[in-house]
Amino acid sequence: MDQAALFDLPDPPPALPPGMRYEADFLSRDEERGLLALVQALPLQAARYKDYTARRRVVSYGGRYDYDANELRPSAPLIEALHPLRERAAAWAGVAPEALEHVLVAEYPPGAPLGWHRDVPDFEDVVGVSLGTAATLRLRPWPPVDPKRADILRLEAAPRSIYLLRGAARWAWQHSVAPVPERRWSITLRTRRAR
Repeated sequence: MDQAALFDLPDPPPALPPGMRYEADFLSRDEERGLLALVQALPLQAARYKDYTARRRVVSYGGRYDYDANELRPSAPLIEALHPLRERAAAWAGVAPEALEHVLVAEYPPGAPLGWHRDVPDFEDVVGVSLGTAATLRLRPWPPVDPKRADILRLEAAPRSIYLLRGAARWAWQHSVAPVPERRWSITLRTRRAR
């Protein structure tokens, strides 16, 4: 082995909160193309949170969260065309496919952000698949105690990548998405929290 090869190392992965897992290239380019054709044909509608209408459009399967009543309401079951993705994501996350009961498909136009939040408490594990363009996921401890910019971790979620929020990453951290440079789609799959 030559000396140059010894120092030609890939960038180390960014530090992630405990319980967070990330993998680039979870999907092939052909798989992404197929999913993009599918999600672009879905009946996406503007996301509403009480009196606020977000810049992203969404469709929800296996439950729809009513932010006025603060409760999960019934919605259409997951469409057959998304079952293969759910099966792969479940195997990657180490859960049964049926455990990923809720699926949210979201479209972000250029410049659209997703503000700081933790997913609603009805859900436990959160698995996200990114499509279209890269997005900067930001994570910060929750609740903030003397918050500083230095507390924020950043992860560039590449197209075709997957991430998991479980345990501390799910409950002791908030996450957000910086404004995206180009159109992006995400498919978020969630397990129900034990009652």
